[in-house]
Amino acid sequence: MITQTAAIARTTFIESLRQPVVLFMVMLCAIAQILTTWGTGFAMGLEESAEVEGDNKLLFDIGLSSLFVCGTILAAFIATAALSREIENKTALTIVSKPVSRPTVILGKYIGVSAALSLAAATMGLFLLIAIRHGVMTTAADDIDQPVVYFSISAITLAFLLAAWCNFFYGWNFPQVATVLLLPFTFIAYILILKFSKKWALQDILVDLKPQVTLATIVLLLAMFVLSSIAVAVSARLGQVMTIFVCLGVFLASLLSNFFVGRFAFSNSPIGQITAAEPLDPDSAPFNLSGHRYSIEFRKPPDRPIKPGESIYFGVNSNGFDLLVPPFEPFTGNLNRSEETLGPSAQPALVAEAVSGKSITIRLLGSEPLRIARPPDVDDYVFTRPTSTNYLALGVWGAFPNVQFFWLLDAVSQNQIVPLEYLAVMFLYAFVQIGIFLSLAIILFQKRDVA
Repeated sequence: MITQTAAIARTTFIESLRQPVVLFMVMLCAIAQILTTWGTGFAMGLEESAEVEGDNKLLFDIGLSSLFVCGTILAAFIATAALSREIENKTALTIVSKPVSRPTVILGKYIGVSAALSLAAATMGLFLLIAIRHGVMTTAADDIDQPVVYFSISAITLAFLLAAWCNFFYGWNFPQVATVLLLPFTFIAYILILKFSKKWALQDILVDLKPQVTLATIVLLLAMFVLSSIAVAVSARLGQVMTIFVCLGVFLASLLSNFFVGRFAFSNSPIGQITAAEPLDPDSAPFNLSGHRYSIEFRKPPDRPIKPGESIYFGVNSNGFDLLVPPFEPFTGNLNRSEETLGPSAQPALVAEAVSGKSITIRLLGSEPLRIARPPDVDDYVFTRPTSTNYLALGVWGAFPNVQFFWLLDAVSQNQIVPLEYLAVMFLYAFVQIGIFLSLAIILFQKRDVA
């Protein structure tokens, strides 16, 4: 089975690269990156200490979006051509008539499509990195980054000339050769660009290297893999045109699923976001015993008055998902009493003890204090009730692919380091989604008449 899968994947990979649409979408993305450096000025971006600053934030936003759209369209085209076109042309009958199982065909086709998509997306990602190195042309007086212009044009020209040479003298497929050559030539051009400053002065490669931007581009490829698995599943039953429409529909729906479904999965409203949090005394720093107190300050005063004794919850998400404080019964006692006079049967609680403008003091109560995950910290959101869950909306939201999970633009723009735990969850999420849709593709293809 492994040998058969590898053979089908290799053939699919070569046939995918021979499609002119692959080279066309790669070059379309390159042109979009060039136009972005001219059209994203005057964005009034604030200067911040991040890999992309000021107007370059909008450049990164539009550039990454261009890469995603081009990659999605490309995934739909090559995935449908790999399966539905072979079914329509009856060439799939030649494969399934041999001792090759239909699941092997689906798996081989998907691996080949993903390999071709990875090659094209890597080239488009390099074009994005080159555009970010150039930066936005805010005014007519801005100097053009000459190393970017010279090296990138040289890489593209050399790839096209060599592909034309191979096509003329050896009959090799021009789109395939050009697409394959663009990746190494563009990579070499990018390394040379990093080696020179805008004034052609030698510099350390790490000076202009953007690891977080590179990570965001790589993670976005996972979303393309998920969408290509959907394209393979749909093409098992529908033709090429309908498959492309369905894939684009899923793409748009996945972008909007947070608004139409996700926001109803968890219901809670924060009273504020923490800008400063510190214990009132050194003993309260662990925040795990009754009587421990913390002083927290919000970005602005709460929208409604907070009464002493009111329940307090906090977490990292503004919708109240995964609160760091477990649910507890509202406190009904007297806060003026000491911990000893509250009695051994006092229920555990976290309450507001004192409120003053944008600051409140919170206090742990109870003979057995709450098992709080950690003390409150900067950027946490504060609530006055536990979060309620709509399990129907949560089920629909979780079952439908959500590409927003792979969109790291905000984290990069705000100079937030993406934790390794989140990357692991995203890889697992993509693996599960791909497995689900490939299983669906196998089920649909099992009963498909290819004769």
